[in-house]
Amino acid sequence: MRPRLSGVALDRAAHRRNDPQWLAEAWDRSRVLVIDPESGFAAVTGDPPSLRLLRPEDAPDGDRLYLGGEDEPYFAVAAPVADGVGLRVVGPALSEFDAGLFTEALALVRWHVDHRFDPFDGSPTVPDSGGWERRSGERVVWPRTDPAIMVLITDGADRCLLANGVGWPDDRYSCIAGFVEPGESAEAAAHREVAEEVGVTLTDLVYVASQPWPFPRSLMLAYQGVADPKDPIVVQDEEIAHARWFAREDLADALAGRDAPLRVPSSISISRFLMERWLYPDG
Repeated sequence: MRPRLSGVALDRAAHRRNDPQWLAEAWDRSRVLVIDPESGFAAVTGDPPSLRLLRPEDAPDGDRLYLGGEDEPYFAVAAPVADGVGLRVVGPALSEFDAGLFTEALALVRWHVDHRFDPFDGSPTVPDSGGWERRSGERVVWPRTDPAIMVLITDGADRCLLANGVGWPDDRYSCIAGFVEPGESAEAAAHREVAEEVGVTLTDLVYVASQPWPFPRSLMLAYQGVADPKDPIVVQDEEIAHARWFAREDLADALAGRDAPLRVPSSISISRFLMERWLYPDG
């Protein structure tokens, strides 16, 4: 049992990125995924859905971002997609390969959109190394990943503490999450975010798994920890609307789509994985 987006979808063949001749030849026989740089959407086809992958002669103009694959190369191109859909929506229905390809392409496209200028002096940058660098003269900028934590809090027995975010529907709940700050370990971030957002103290913190989260370019590090249900819940008003403890039965009903006092994230989210893993530890 592992998170939906944590598998290896494609051999990224990084040794090919600095070989312009090979990349040019690979483009001519590739499959191309078009990502809308504004919405992050891609086109899908069929039922169940699969990504709409184009031949290079049908692909729109744009920077060619090499995603991987040698026998069958894959590229992404950033261009408008009129009939696209987002990864959050379609991801749970895609194959593992398609979901992983969408995730990689989306994260890379969004990095390029946000790094058109050198952060050092503001000079324009251009793509290089198959799309895995941007250059301004001799200066190089590489893709960045922002580490973030996700924590499922339990009472050590049959209840878990979930939170409703500001602006969410009243019945939607998820695990506590937040970014790792400079000079901070992921474990320290987990303790800090839980204390800040719901006011309880964690013990028995255990790392569980990770998955990429290209919104825009995070790596979610998932943990499970224990808190005392007698501790008062004090929410951080700027981020959390309310939080409460739920019984296993409540969560089981929500995951099964039955009438329940909460709605949970879709299966593409690592928070959903943490819930399912706790509820069904034997898979």
